[in-house]
Amino acid sequence: MSTWHVTEEDLRAYARGELAAPLLWSADTHLAACAECRGLLGNVTDPVALDAGWERLDAELDAPRPGWFEGLLVRAGIADHTARLLAATPVLRRSWLAAVVFLLLATVGAVHTVGSPTLFLSLAPLLPLAGVALSYGPTLDPTYEMAVVAPLHGFRLLMMRTLAVLVAGLGLNGLATLALPGYGLRALAWLLPALALTGTGLALTPRLGPVLAPSLVGGAWVAVLLAAQAAQHTNADSLAPFTAAGQGVAGAVAALATGLLFLLRDRFDLFNGSAE
Repeated sequence: MSTWHVTEEDLRAYARGELAAPLLWSADTHLAACAECRGLLGNVTDPVALDAGWERLDAELDAPRPGWFEGLLVRAGIADHTARLLAATPVLRRSWLAAVVFLLLATVGAVHTVGSPTLFLSLAPLLPLAGVALSYGPTLDPTYEMAVVAPLHGFRLLMMRTLAVLVAGLGLNGLATLALPGYGLRALAWLLPALALTGTGLALTPRLGPVLAPSLVGGAWVAVLLAAQAAQHTNADSLAPFTAAGQGVAGAVAALATGLLFLLRDRFDLFNGSAE
């Protein structure tokens, strides 16, 4: 009984991707079982095209599969490289978000125990500041090298990641605030300080670096709280930063920091992660 083989002409068409069905299906099935035809196919295939095909295959196999967040960003119309940079933001990973959720739950529990929201209002502004600090710069961002070579203005990348962090961080803070309904709008007194601290930390980053700048800003916030506590001569429940006057100061600082950040936006292209 004679055995059928794919003709050399059909093999050449197969190698060029021009062989039409149903002969294509037959050739696929036959080549899987026939070493002779596979050898002939290798002889008639353009070696340059073959090498290019292997390179494409290697690249496809080595490429990381996009996660659900990256896929969601792509479906929303964000460019692939931008979505990859956003998805690689360290503080958008489950470990960081889980730690923030645990910390907020513990703080809310403490508020209900002591009957005062001061601890929550003091801690909540520091979380977005820490999140933004972890999202930019060679010291803390494991994807910094990828971000540097991305086709994006340095300031634009920073703002994109800052927005993503603020949406996540302020969103979690907002959900925690809902667990304090008895304090009304007073439970939102963390919002303006959070924006002020984050904006100030970003504005100081080109000069002091992504670690020192937020560290100093966070330390200054703690110092302000301690000073307000020491200066409080009555049993009033609200510290000065959470009064109407304190909120006005926080709003002014946030506005000034935003303006300064805009003026310094070009310096982020020269920023190398260290203080000058």
